[in-house]
Amino acid sequence: MGTKSYGNKVTIIGAGFVGATTAYALMMGGTVSEIVLVDLNKKRLEGEVMDLNHGIAFVPPVRIRAGTYEDCADSNIVIITAGVGQKPGETRIDLLKRNIEVFYSITPQIVKYNKDCIILVVTNPVDILTYATLKISGLPPNQVIGSGTVLDSARFRFLLGQHCHVATENINAYIIGEHGDSEVPAWSITNIAGMPIEQYCVHCERACSSNEKMKIFEDVKNSAYRIIEGKGATYYAVGLSVKSIVEAILRDENVVLPISSLMQGYYGVEDVCLSLPTLVNAKGVAKVLELPLSEQEMEGFKKSAEILKGWLKEVGF
Repeated sequence: MGTKSYGNKVTIIGAGFVGATTAYALMMGGTVSEIVLVDLNKKRLEGEVMDLNHGIAFVPPVRIRAGTYEDCADSNIVIITAGVGQKPGETRIDLLKRNIEVFYSITPQIVKYNKDCIILVVTNPVDILTYATLKISGLPPNQVIGSGTVLDSARFRFLLGQHCHVATENINAYIIGEHGDSEVPAWSITNIAGMPIEQYCVHCERACSSNEKMKIFEDVKNSAYRIIEGKGATYYAVGLSVKSIVEAILRDENVVLPISSLMQGYYGVEDVCLSLPTLVNAKGVAKVLELPLSEQEMEGFKKSAEILKGWLKEVGF
């Protein structure tokens, strides 16, 4: 079995760009006392672990090592970042059939050694793979979550902050639904310093027409494609978004994050994993929040669910 953990332990399956950057973000954060990376590419794995360990003198105490699936045994959280990468011009849905097979090999290995951990899926298309992980693992819905639209919502807040000349931390804004092309901006619950966005726009010196709102959302939705076109992959902000989810669980924070989880009748949607603002704590999913969305947003959310259900049916779920 894996070496006994001596504190908060996180195992990361996949030591590629996202997995390694997530390990780096967790290492810098100081909440995790042990980080184990697992990867089929042993040469890459050893290199990443060595590089990370050489920085331990500059961060809070942490143990970082290469491991195997057996190390899932005493992990608080198992993060899955493994899978085939997204190619330039390829949509997240295009990744589905290539990555679903990977998860059929990974998930049984995790639950073989640990049925009590929280499994956090990051690999795209994240909503479909979160659902697949839930069904393959047989774990309770609160224990299987996806990174969902946590990053999309952060992009939304950043771009709104740039447009309105307001610090990102003063903006509450969520992208809901799929982490991908059918995602929905929840403008009706967006606020700046507690002031609804429509009300803030009245006092703002910068215009905020429907066309400008659409441009902001399109920039959010297309961010990943632009980054992939420019540098081949997205990983810095992804790693930080995963860190925020991990810390919410390990610290039992009861923080609201738009993670992907099993829909159980929310806005009339069931049996598919999508993102809604969710109370996250040591249990994983504590409560999914049904906020007062507009009719248009609810319809967009339902359409997102229908699209993903179509793809799930295509692969036998």
